[in-house]
Amino acid sequence: MTGQFTAITICVFLLPNSGLLRADDLRQRLKDDNGIQTDLWVYNDIPSAMKEARRLNKPLFVTFRCVPCKDCAAFDADVANGNDRVKALAQEKFVSVRQVEMKGVDLSLFQFDHDLNWAGMFINADGVVYARYGTQSAEGSDAYNSIDGLLNTMQRVLELHAAYPNNKQELAGKHGTKPPSTALEMLGLKNPAKYAQETTRSNCIHCHNIHDAEHQHALDTGTYSPEMLWKYPLPDNIGLKIDRKSGIQVSEVIADSAVAASGIKVGEDIVRMNGQRILSIADMQWVLHHLPYSDTHVTIEGSMSGRHEVALTAGWKKHDFSWRGSMWNAPPRLQVWLPEVTGDALARLGLPKTDSALEARWINKEGAGGRQAFADGLREKDIIIAAAGEPIRMDSRQFQSYLKLNYKVGEQLPLTILRDGKKMELNITFVE
Repeated sequence: MTGQFTAITICVFLLPNSGLLRADDLRQRLKDDNGIQTDLWVYNDIPSAMKEARRLNKPLFVTFRCVPCKDCAAFDADVANGNDRVKALAQEKFVSVRQVEMKGVDLSLFQFDHDLNWAGMFINADGVVYARYGTQSAEGSDAYNSIDGLLNTMQRVLELHAAYPNNKQELAGKHGTKPPSTALEMLGLKNPAKYAQETTRSNCIHCHNIHDAEHQHALDTGTYSPEMLWKYPLPDNIGLKIDRKSGIQVSEVIADSAVAASGIKVGEDIVRMNGQRILSIADMQWVLHHLPYSDTHVTIEGSMSGRHEVALTAGWKKHDFSWRGSMWNAPPRLQVWLPEVTGDALARLGLPKTDSALEARWINKEGAGGRQAFADGLREKDIIIAAAGEPIRMDSRQFQSYLKLNYKVGEQLPLTILRDGKKMELNITFVE
């Protein structure tokens, strides 16, 4: 993915001419149309920005942006070069960085939900993390992100920075515990030699590739579990709906949820979770992400109601992860493109209005999963109308997530298909 940049003339002073040329060359190779404000952002150079932040005693604002990805493009454009309020704050109060590739990023420091197409982190030049911003869900890539929400988080960061280092203790948990490493050093990264070459749009380590590598390493070491797919759960999972512009104010306590009996009140702010100062929904997700999937508890401090111990029962992390890019490389891999059948084409199938259908538009015969699906009888243009005897009542992404949660490599997937109007039964063996 990518991230954002720094203050006005800083690029000129921090980078030699060769550095400026390299940054401009990278912009052109990635076709980064939003990375044009070189007076505002330090481009893809976090180490130089950290030196300048240390000199000026300013916090860093680092945005990570996956330039080739369409999701979050509008929000990225607004943050990067469109919104005057963000520009003024990013330029005057922060050293701001636009990071557009993950190759050399220190993954021990810059830990966040790597399935995001846009993410922001705020840190002190000594490496202490102030906050994270950026949230995504099956509801949509920009459902949680807004200029007002970002600005609210930025203002809270400035308050923390002004009080630093006296508040260092409540920030300790915001830093990850992984040893220093980069994406190219990850043991599960596929095709590292390819990625080590000069970065282009087709040779960029996307943020979700970090999670892909984590999944692959877990598979290689026999530690993989589908539970790994329930990353960074929303506070909704424990019963808290948070106002998305505020980022910390409770807008609803969900009835019969884990939080419902706690005494947390609608309208109050979530100040801390497990002792960590909370500045955004992403900060809440960071805390929840590091809790176990099994029975556990979380300590939540409200601005009006005080501290509460909230018990969570096994399975509490479950949510719709079908939007995640890293889902596709998790096992089992069918290796078939299955877009939904829509409109008149769906009506002609004569299915009940409650049902859906998926078309085998393309079978990837270069992948083991695709070759096996073809060997087991699946053909392009086949229409899948049922799986394991149950009608298809989900979209393509949800179907893929259904496979990840319900099947393992070596098992068979019973499919009911329509081919040239005739119903057929197939059994597809998962081989990867």
